[in-house]
Amino acid sequence: LQDPSNQKCGGRKKTVSFSSMPSEKKISSANDCISFMQAGCELKKVRPNSRIYNRFFTLDTDLQALRWEPSKKDLEKAKLDISAIKEIRLGKNTETFRNNGLADQICEDCAFSILHGENYESLDLVANSADVANIWVSGLRYLVSRSKQPLDFMEGNQNTPRFMWLKTVFEAADVDGNGIMLEDTSVELIKQLNPTLKEAKIRLKFKEIQKSKEKLTTRVTEEEFCEAFCELCTRPEVYFLLVQISKNKEYLDANDLMLFLEAEQGVTHITEDMCLDIIRRYELSEEGRQKGFLAIDGFTQYLLSSECDIFDPEQKKVAQDMTQPLSHYYINASHNTYLIEDQFRGPADINGYVRALKMGCRSIELDVSDGSDNEPILCNRNNMTTHVSFRSVIEVINKFAFVASEYPLILCLGNHCSLLQQKVMVQQMKKVFGNKLYTEAPLPSESYLPSPEKLKRMIIVKGKKLPSDPDVLEGEVTDEDEEAEMSRRMSVDYNGEQKQIRLCRELSDLVSICKSVQYRDFELSMKSQNYWEICSFSETEASRIANEYPEDFVNYNKKFLSRIYPSAMRIDSSNLNPQDFWNCGCQIVAMNFQTPGPMMDLHTGWFLQNGGCGYVLRPSIMRDEVSYFSANTKGIVPGVSPLALHIKIISGQNFPKPKGACAKGDVIDPYVCIEIHGIPADCSEQRTKTVQQNSDNPIFDETFEFQVNLPELAMIRFVALDDDYIGDEFIGQYTIPFECLQPGYRHVPLRSFVGDIMEHVTLFVHIAITNRSGGGKAQKRSLSVRMGKKVREYTMLRNIGLKTIDDIFKIAVHPLREAIDMRENMQNAIVSIKELCGLPPIASLKQCLLTLSSRLITSDNTPSVSLVMRDSFPYLEPLSAIPDVQKKMLAAYDLMIQESRFLIEMADTVQEKIVQCQKAGMEFHEELHNLGAKEGLKGRKLNKATESFAWNITVLKVDETFRKGIIFLWVYTH
Repeated sequence: LQDPSNQKCGGRKKTVSFSSMPSEKKISSANDCISFMQAGCELKKVRPNSRIYNRFFTLDTDLQALRWEPSKKDLEKAKLDISAIKEIRLGKNTETFRNNGLADQICEDCAFSILHGENYESLDLVANSADVANIWVSGLRYLVSRSKQPLDFMEGNQNTPRFMWLKTVFEAADVDGNGIMLEDTSVELIKQLNPTLKEAKIRLKFKEIQKSKEKLTTRVTEEEFCEAFCELCTRPEVYFLLVQISKNKEYLDANDLMLFLEAEQGVTHITEDMCLDIIRRYELSEEGRQKGFLAIDGFTQYLLSSECDIFDPEQKKVAQDMTQPLSHYYINASHNTYLIEDQFRGPADINGYVRALKMGCRSIELDVSDGSDNEPILCNRNNMTTHVSFRSVIEVINKFAFVASEYPLILCLGNHCSLLQQKVMVQQMKKVFGNKLYTEAPLPSESYLPSPEKLKRMIIVKGKKLPSDPDVLEGEVTDEDEEAEMSRRMSVDYNGEQKQIRLCRELSDLVSICKSVQYRDFELSMKSQNYWEICSFSETEASRIANEYPEDFVNYNKKFLSRIYPSAMRIDSSNLNPQDFWNCGCQIVAMNFQTPGPMMDLHTGWFLQNGGCGYVLRPSIMRDEVSYFSANTKGIVPGVSPLALHIKIISGQNFPKPKGACAKGDVIDPYVCIEIHGIPADCSEQRTKTVQQNSDNPIFDETFEFQVNLPELAMIRFVALDDDYIGDEFIGQYTIPFECLQPGYRHVPLRSFVGDIMEHVTLFVHIAITNRSGGGKAQKRSLSVRMGKKVREYTMLRNIGLKTIDDIFKIAVHPLREAIDMRENMQNAIVSIKELCGLPPIASLKQCLLTLSSRLITSDNTPSVSLVMRDSFPYLEPLSAIPDVQKKMLAAYDLMIQESRFLIEMADTVQEKIVQCQKAGMEFHEELHNLGAKEGLKGRKLNKATESFAWNITVLKVDETFRKGIIFLWVYTH
């Protein structure tokens, strides 16, 4: 990825959103939807035979029927009575859409269907934009829900709770009680209610309203104030959502909110009292707080609050196991910490340490040289004119070391001092750090480094170390200056010898569990390297190893720490891509904190998890002693269940003009890029259409789907950009680890180019995560359900070449297939009932059961089925004859229960077989090399056998998640 300030996203051409919505009039009520439908617009009518027709649809003035033209039918037949409508579905969720050959070309968010008649026939339509589809769906649902009630809502909006509240606000500010106030006062009042609005925009809105009434004054009436507020402060996308979840009311009660939080937002253990508390805290009107309902303005505030943040609050504190060895964690690390500018000529500055430590950095660099008056200094040796004293640096480190995190801090010591000044360094560190210095000698009896938990509030010195002979008071060691070493290697007269420096015993003794050694090769390291020794790799060298030996790099990093530092050729202090090295398990990937941009965004976003403590536990597949993982895998990772990530970019709020843009007005044409970062198989990028000339509330309404094969290593980066830029297109970005995503409707706070959160600048999105079978295109998904096992993919066990062990793994083949079949059959059964309920794959099972129950109610509001518990499983039995549509739904429900029952009853038996095979295989782990040698396997063949053994063990471990899936399905089914 290149710097967004000079690189267009994805290289795609500018696209434009064509919307029939008048930009100056927002939808803020059911009345607005009805008016729009009565005026009519062109919609595409979809037929099952792959044909699509353009028709002009209108709503009758008496609100009794929907009509379309031109049509070959008689005018009285080219209509649909509102009273005949059973249901309105948003999206491509009917058989017509699933079976239409052109469905792939139809946008999910622009499609909707009207089900009517006793047999639930469907009228399938496509609008030219998502906002128009939302208007028709909201308006029709409103009409259907009130078809048996007097249609008095068309009298206007003057008696709604929202208008009553606004009148109260106006009257409180109208000190004279004349029902009219100065425009300045009205503007200030609206700004108090909505601080994100610009004054000029409010004044313009008042002028528009007064002009429509053929008057122009500097005073505002109560009616004009209410109208201006509603048009300025109503976000149509939030209004459509509120109407949808409130069952077509224009407010939420506690029950509506409870279902929304449970079924959509994934909140557990929610109670009515908790919902009433939310209403009391966010509803703006006194009436709403007392009666327990949340209107549009309170709901908007709630969605914008921290309670609806996209970032999982559990990850805002230390949530991971911190008792694993140090080598099992990614560690937040900086490069050339003393710099705040480029590494070629930039001056040394003590603020570099303050910034890094405040950002949770746990590995910092101190490049120390001789100074005057026997005082060691830190300086950029390309710019010796500016320096800071070593003493002042360690005093600052001591002050800020554990402000952001109490877990261990590693000091990477670049020693270029004389013996005399080395001793001064030691004295100063002992005096300043005291007992925080970790100097305990590593125990040869141990095999792994201590844990972050054990090393809390300790400072660890990384550096060179003399042999253990206490009589040796000083000696020569290789120079720790990595960049100088790289420069020597690149020079024409390089002879392969490393520069030597003198090291004193006192400084050597401060180094305990992070002794710097030179990397030779993996075979030698695995045989002779001690667990307390650490190798540093240049970016170039690490990239070569990652490409040529990715599996060996992962295995090496299970036990040893690896530190990666940027290439010396990056004289502008640009950053490497840390993901490339995290994928290989490298723990300490040093970044230039002073250089913002996409790579630093990834680094900052990654270490937001686990409470921002600077330590992130690596995936188990990269920690387990016997496991197989290659960062270069092309598809499914053994031992990991792939997931489908569904992201809907709904809208943006208060986008600023790009800071580097020039020679243009304040108007921008925004679009949004979604980037997935992770292992190469997961890396992907998609973008929305461009919304023209709208920075306040651009509506995108586009849904994207990504397959994520290794969720624990994946990150999502949202980037807002300007398609009409001159000089700079970057608006804002936000990067979040996959594991920190919260499902449902969320606001994403955007950060500036330098990483600061921008006030009130957000993206409104919907997030859903499903298993791989639960996602994908409807047609293909249906096909997989029909074809069943014929198209099913099974994870294969590998042949090792040692008969005794291969015979054990062969026993696992059948139970593995059984486990996969049970899980896939269960998932396919759930997909089938979702389709029959007219729900998308991302819908939760709770939403599905709620929809199913509503379909099983007769016209006189009585249930057509009874719930019968048999052997602790809930079955549905018809009370009388039911239509074919309901029969299909009951059959799908019955299949889901049967598959669930089979899965739960057989799970223990199948899993026990798999576990026994895994245990039996592991008994041969220690003897693998000896057995291979006896069978004549050596060199490459023996390595291949070892790799295949690890692969098989990893595949068998996948079913540790098997039971979790069963419990999840059982709870949801009940």
